[in-house]
Amino acid sequence: MTDTASPDLNVRRDGAVAVLEIDRPPANYFDRALIAAIADALGELESDGRTRAAVLCSSGKHFCAGANFATTADGGDRAIESRRLYDEALRLFHVQIPVVAAVQGAAVGGGLGLACAADFRVATPDSVFQANFARLGFHQGFGLSATLPRIVGPQRALDLLSTARRVRGEEAAAIGLADRIVPTGTERAAALTWAAEIAACAPLAVRSIRETLRSGLADAVGQALEREVAEQARLWETEDSREGIAASLERREPRFVGR
Repeated sequence: MTDTASPDLNVRRDGAVAVLEIDRPPANYFDRALIAAIADALGELESDGRTRAAVLCSSGKHFCAGANFATTADGGDRAIESRRLYDEALRLFHVQIPVVAAVQGAAVGGGLGLACAADFRVATPDSVFQANFARLGFHQGFGLSATLPRIVGPQRALDLLSTARRVRGEEAAAIGLADRIVPTGTERAAALTWAAEIAACAPLAVRSIRETLRSGLADAVGQALEREVAEQARLWETEDSREGIAASLERREPRFVGR
């Protein structure tokens, strides 16, 4: 495959490790095309006979701020596009090679969902993880209903989703959301080193171990996505959701009324 998978996704190999770099700085918002490009690239890599692990990273200040609500469609069109995006997101959970995410800056909303689709997350003390959906007035997405409880436990997942609070690197490591904490600016190098350690092991054994430990995850994410997209579509029609999104775009505190 070429070194560039799409205009916004750069792909290169470093021996048996592939590096997928999202290139939409500074916030690296995603859309359906970008998620599809990541899934396509990983699909090619897992079947090329050479790639044994991958690093998912981003250029710019932040790992990924999720979807850009300043440019997304409204109402029913948003719900339709969300379903299409999640169809592409589900493909990430069928990937057979281990993926290490290097999280610099923020992984927010759907960006947190993307980070949680990876097997491992390397972060720094300055990294920020946030499931900000309740602050936007709607239901979580990107399969977080299935992945987040699996990573941090059901009770902590409920806390993070209900409060929409920001979790910085050290706390993320303490609760298992980040697997390794490294000095700021070294997260990509650390992720590459970790992926190389995985790639140095027997590839058939690694895939077999991974399949055992991730057994049922793709199915659970698929079921979760069905509810997530339905609840998002319902809540996007509420006053609170309109207020939450507007407040986020205007960088002010939302004023929710329960309607």
